[in-house]
Amino acid sequence: MKNFVQPGNTITLTAPYAVASGDGLLVGSIFGIAAGAAALGEPVETALVGVFDITKVGSQAWTVGAKVYWDGTNKRCTTVATDNTLIGVAVEAVASGAGDTIGRVRLNATF
Repeated sequence: MKNFVQPGNTITLTAPYAVASGDGLLVGSIFGIAAGAAALGEPVETALVGVFDITKVGSQAWTVGAKVYWDGTNKRCTTVATDNTLIGVAVEAVASGAGDTIGRVRLNATF
């Protein structure tokens, strides 16, 4: 196909805030995981699909298959839909302890 550009599993985005490798970022309706560090306004290669361990709200239990949303204000995942962006589903259960702040998420390549 002469109009093919790239597979689309990753794209380069402009960091909306400083990010480290593995951080989530939301640009418009595009959510992904930074492949490297970038300062605000710098380009960053961003993974759009795959399974990632991402910071989540502590004291919030997750079940396998639960919808996961990005809380752009606090830069973490949550199962609360209100004012947040759907990014994927939980692929492992997570306990509800205050220290349970990492969740495993399958990204759904939101747009």
